[in-house]
Amino acid sequence: MLTGMYLITGATGTTGGLVRELLLARGEAVRGMTRRPTRPDDVHGDYADPASLVGALDGVKAVYLVTATMNADHDLALLAAAREAGVRRIVRLSAIATGERWEGEVIAPWHLAADEAVRDSGLGWTVLRPSAFATNLLRDPVVNLTGDTRQGVIDPRDVAAVAVAALTTDDHDGQVYDLTGPEVLSVPEQAAVLGEVRGRPVPVVDADPDAVDARWRAGLRWALAGRNAVVTDHVSRALGRPPTTFRQWAEEVGRW
Repeated sequence: MLTGMYLITGATGTTGGLVRELLLARGEAVRGMTRRPTRPDDVHGDYADPASLVGALDGVKAVYLVTATMNADHDLALLAAAREAGVRRIVRLSAIATGERWEGEVIAPWHLAADEAVRDSGLGWTVLRPSAFATNLLRDPVVNLTGDTRQGVIDPRDVAAVAVAALTTDDHDGQVYDLTGPEVLSVPEQAAVLGEVRGRPVPVVDADPDAVDARWRAGLRWALAGRNAVVTDHVSRALGRPPTTFRQWAEEVGRW
């Protein structure tokens, strides 16, 4: 069991906030890194300011690394500061299909560069590559970029639980986890389940994948070709329990 301070980057994001709350519930010492701290357990850190990163990492033993931009330089800056500060472990949030080639393009090259840097850092490491988040259905209306194509949609709470397991023990060092839910569902199928739970229709608007940022298009075309219609056992391997179903997520989180 690793003891000491845990630093959460992206602490206000989809999984970062969940990781922070899970660690706090365990009685762990937690610090959230942000450019504009708002909570007592927040600390200032700016990827463009190496000194601020070293300060944010002072006394930290493990980091949950989430970068919100498509810029691996931010991950590299934090890794350099982590080595200087004596951090022992990095758990990085990446994305499913990272590094695969599709139609001549590498999917998510910024994630790939950062994942490789984490693996070569000399620190203990785990890389998490989740599928589509169930929380994407909380948008109003839901934007559907993948038509009727199914994906292994996952509850972000499961991602956070795996992250905490990887942060707090060495049982997951050196692992790349492709995290999915227990079933494959299209966005319209997810909306139908959520509509049943809420007792009212969930509006879905189809959108053109080619209208999104060009850096995401290879991944979208990969998903549209059905390549993400898979489930893995990685959540079960990491947590010793099955992943949450979409309906269970809808009943517990999405029913508002």
